[in-house]
Amino acid sequence: MGSANIVKQLKLLPQKVFAIILFLLIWEIAPRTGLVDPVFLPPASVVFSALYDLVITGVLFKHTSISLQRAFGGFAIAALTAIPLGFIVGWFKTFEKYMDPLLQTMRQLPILALFPVFILFFGIGEVSKLAIIALACFWSIFLNTVSGVLNVDPLLIKSARSMGIPHTGMFRKVVLPAAAPAIFTGLRYAGTVSLIVLVAAEMIGANAGLGFFVINSEAKFAIPDMYAAIVALTILGVVINYLLIGVERSVSKWKEEIVRS
Repeated sequence: MGSANIVKQLKLLPQKVFAIILFLLIWEIAPRTGLVDPVFLPPASVVFSALYDLVITGVLFKHTSISLQRAFGGFAIAALTAIPLGFIVGWFKTFEKYMDPLLQTMRQLPILALFPVFILFFGIGEVSKLAIIALACFWSIFLNTVSGVLNVDPLLIKSARSMGIPHTGMFRKVVLPAAAPAIFTGLRYAGTVSLIVLVAAEMIGANAGLGFFVINSEAKFAIPDMYAAIVALTILGVVINYLLIGVERSVSKWKEEIVRS
C-alpha cells in the first residue's frame, strides 16, 4: 500500500512542481529582459546564489536558529494554553455562554498594533516577542479547538455514556479524536501566523533573526541577500506546514486504531 502511494505521488510530481518552475522561469527572465528593474528584483539565479553563500558561511543558520526558537516558543505557549481552554469553552456550555462575548471582542484586536504595549510591559527583549507570537497563534488554535469540540457527533457521546465511559475516557477516546482534524487545522494556520508575526517583531526590535536580516539587508541595499532571506522564510514555512501534516496523519492513524478497537 505504501509503495503504491509513493508511485502515485511520483506520477503527480510534474503537475505539482509545474507552477513553481514556471514562476521561477518568469522571475529569472523578467529582470534579464528589462521587464522589471534588476536592481530592485534580481534574477532568481542571483538570489539563489546569494542564498547558497549565506548557507555556506553559516550566516543563514545563525539567523534561522534564532528565529525558530522564537517562533516555536510562541507557538508552543499558544498551543499549551489554547487547546485546553478551547476544550473547556467547547464542552461546558455555561462557561461558553458567559465567556464568548469577551473572547469574540478580544480576538478582534489587531495583533501587531499591540506590540508597543508588549514592549512597554516586557521590554524590547525576547519576552515581548514570545508574547506577541503566542497571542497571534492563540486565536486560530483556540477557535478551531472550540469548533472541533462543538461539532463532535452527539451520537458518539451518547454511545460512550451508555457504555459507562468516564469523563477522562470520553475526552481521550471520543472528543479528542473527533476534534483532532479541526485542532490541526488551527495548528497549521498558527504555524504560518507565527512566522508572519515573528518577521514583523524582528523588524521592529531585534539584532538577529530572519526578520532582522531582511530589513537590515534592505537598509544596506544588499537586495539579493534580502530576497534570499525571504526565500528561506518561505521554505521554512513550507517545511513547518508539512511537519504538522505528518503529525496530523500520525494522530489520525491513532484515532482509527481507537475506533477499530
